Amino acid sequence: LTYAWIFNEYPTFVHQDSRRFVSQETGNLYIAKVETSDVGNYTCVVTNTVTNSKVLGPPTPLVLRNDGVMGEYEPKIEVQFPEMVPSAKGTTVKLECFALGK
Repeated sequence: LTYAWIFNEYPTFVHQDSRRFVSQETGNLYIAKVETSDVGNYTCVVTNTVTNSKVLGPPTPLVLRNDGVMGEYEPKIEVQFPEMVPSAKGTTVKLECFALGK
């Protein structure tokens, strides 16, 4: 399976950059330092690479809050590494680790 996210309407896909990341392990979309331009609807697209069939999830709206309800919280490291990551010599291994906090 591969995961991608549509921003507002097809064919506008979320492009990964220094603020946006799509986990190919979980399918989660991570956005750091949310900006006004990030506001809109996000739809997950899951593709079966064997059959090339796609399934779309429901749109999820992202809205900005200006009332400070989210508040500040302690930094936290989110790590979900498996105990072992088998790999062949010369291949690239990508481990996902996220730091949360404000």
